[in-house]
Amino acid sequence: PRRSRRRKSIAIAYEPGQGDGVEPQRPRWEPRDWQEQLERIREMRRNRDAPVDEMGVEKCYDSSAPPQVMRYQVLLSLMLSSQTKDQVTSAAMLRLRQRGLTVDSVLQMDDATLGQIIYPVGFWRNKVKYIKQTTAILKQKYGGDIPSTVEELVQLPGVGPKMAHLAMNIAWDNVSGIAVDTHVHRITNRLKWVQKETKYPEETRVALEDWLPRDLWREINWLLVGFGQQTCLPVNPRCGRCLNQDICPAAKKH
Repeated sequence: PRRSRRRKSIAIAYEPGQGDGVEPQRPRWEPRDWQEQLERIREMRRNRDAPVDEMGVEKCYDSSAPPQVMRYQVLLSLMLSSQTKDQVTSAAMLRLRQRGLTVDSVLQMDDATLGQIIYPVGFWRNKVKYIKQTTAILKQKYGGDIPSTVEELVQLPGVGPKMAHLAMNIAWDNVSGIAVDTHVHRITNRLKWVQKETKYPEETRVALEDWLPRDLWREINWLLVGFGQQTCLPVNPRCGRCLNQDICPAAKKH
């Protein structure tokens, strides 16, 4: 009887007529209207005139610096950008670069001076501490460069998953995952690009990577951050001027 029970369970585990013992692939879930929504967001972002376009992390580092210095500046600008408007991050990076922004120059700087330079970025006191700790680790462990894996980057003080994926993308030209900040998290939940509502950006990243084609991963952060800065605002989103108004699940609520 035991054997027949097992045979019965095998028979219902696979689609009828599939004698090769391979379980059929379930159709991959994807959100309704997502391709059209994406195209319309691209259209709204065509002018590239959001703060992220003019003062985002990709505009903060010295592109003429040696690659190792450039990568360090990318990481530092990402650390400064957390909970901070692009305009404030950009100004702080400019002040740092005017003093020659390298691993050695930051290590030689005392905490008070570093704090004066980066103020008023969000949580600047904590960032002074994290920047000094991380810079010391880079000097000791990585020869003054930044790590080239997400796993190593997130172990640095003050570096989270979003920063790590952006650092991989911008500094190493390696798309390791989708960088999800508050804008991407908010907008993808509003558009129902996640199967069920997510509470945290890291949850959103995992949910998006499950279905969004990999060739779109690099673009999605830049696209949605600017869209979130200009149109899909955290409070009082400008639904009336959004091209997705008729196909956005959240539009009717606002």
